[in-house]
Amino acid sequence: MMLEGRGLWKTFDGFSAVSGVDLAVQERAVHALIGPNGAGKTTLFNLLSGHLLPNKGSVLFAGRDITHVPPHIRCIQGIARSFQRTHIFPKLTVFENVQAALLSRQQRWFHLYRPVRGMSRDAVAEILDEVGLAAQSAMLAGELAYGDQKRLELGIVLALQPRMLLLDEPTAGMAPQEKHGTLDLVGRIVRQRGLTLLFTEHDMDVVFSIADRITVLHHGRVIAEGEPAEVRGNDEVQRVYFGGTEWPWKSSESTATTG
Repeated sequence: MMLEGRGLWKTFDGFSAVSGVDLAVQERAVHALIGPNGAGKTTLFNLLSGHLLPNKGSVLFAGRDITHVPPHIRCIQGIARSFQRTHIFPKLTVFENVQAALLSRQQRWFHLYRPVRGMSRDAVAEILDEVGLAAQSAMLAGELAYGDQKRLELGIVLALQPRMLLLDEPTAGMAPQEKHGTLDLVGRIVRQRGLTLLFTEHDMDVVFSIADRITVLHHGRVIAEGEPAEVRGNDEVQRVYFGGTEWPWKSSESTATTG
């Protein structure tokens, strides 16, 4: 397994946001974590990325216990995390945003008297081309459209040279057309690079168009896990997640897993 959460618990003032969660993400999988608001998805992400410590349980990455490893060390080890709100440097150019991430990953920040303008230009250009921002490389990041800012954030994450991506609602705030385009891009990059992806998303069309495997949380507990067809047919998921109504997405033609 690439990433495992074993018996994870997290309590805030007596309220259990995550209650005994077991999660296993296979290497090179595209794994979705879904559930209604308040299900505990972001808390679980914070436990997996090291931004919170569990009250009980453990986190393993590539078989190694990283429960007490801080987020920046997990990043060095190969786990890159994005957040619901965009994290970019708005007053730097698009190029400089990705360059800064790449140089930090290469531990080249101590060259105080060496101009950085020419450093890693080809590698940065390659990443910008990969995320579709090559033409905007000289723009200030804060002047990008929102969807392009999310693409830039993806570029920054890729510059960290991860083995695994944790993307918390990577399409939050986007129009429907932007959502599908962004998740298609993420899925393509993940598969081309041989990365592992765990992501959260509320748009079920998007989830079922990209995920190999899906875990469903409800009130901080896992209520279902499996391949998309298994989760789609789970009675408990339909009852607690969708109120027993029909699935709010299209037929199997729009939910087939992409290659």
